[in-house]
Amino acid sequence: MNADFLLKIDALSVSFGGVKALENYKLSLPPSRILGIIGPNGAGKTTLFNVLTGFIRPDSGHIHFNGQEITRWEPYQIARLGISRSFQNICLFGKLSVLDNVIVSCQIHERTSFLSALSKTRAYKKNEKALREKAWKLLCVFGLEKHADRRAMTLAYGDQRRLEIARALATAPKLLIIDEPAAGMNPNETQDLLDLILKLKEKFNLTIVLIEHNMNLVMQLCEYIQVLNYGRLAAEGLPLEIQQNQEVIDAYLGDTNNAGSN
Repeated sequence: MNADFLLKIDALSVSFGGVKALENYKLSLPPSRILGIIGPNGAGKTTLFNVLTGFIRPDSGHIHFNGQEITRWEPYQIARLGISRSFQNICLFGKLSVLDNVIVSCQIHERTSFLSALSKTRAYKKNEKALREKAWKLLCVFGLEKHADRRAMTLAYGDQRRLEIARALATAPKLLIIDEPAAGMNPNETQDLLDLILKLKEKFNLTIVLIEHNMNLVMQLCEYIQVLNYGRLAAEGLPLEIQQNQEVIDAYLGDTNNAGSN
């Protein structure tokens, strides 16, 4: 595998019954990039994310991440290797506190024995303190520290979105996958989200892949864009190239004068 690419995907195909959700998909993604994946509903975008994170097994093809083939790895193995994600539908532990939601994710790399947890040894307590401090620092990055003791379900929608991304970052990923982060957000919240994602990329040296229907966000944020349609890669290129691609305009973007709208 070419070491220049953090994520390399070749000839990836997934079908459900007789329906091809993905067909011969490919990607060569260098590190420290922000890739946007766009396309109409049912184009295969979320299926791709589910395959990348081990929730769906592909029919064929290969996925390499950071030099290792991970095509049929389990989700927990993929997360430990350095791929983390948020979901289109927010998936928080609603009855846990905001801080505890992040602590749970911080524990993915821990190897604490059952005996030490049961007896609460000095080493266990020290480790627990370190996890709380790490989680608190992440909440501060997202401006959520003032809500640390609240139940996650009581947060405003935009803050729940932030918490889910914070929880994804708690696993210390190299690749962060975000599924429709601006869904349900107003223009001010969307601009704040754009600024936050750029800040996270620099602060944590992240490579980011996102699905998003908000074209203003995609065109401002992403350095490279792929367009999926009926499971196939219809186009890829720089944002300006995608905006000027007539096939993409006809199939998805519509009038180029309105390409920045949802």
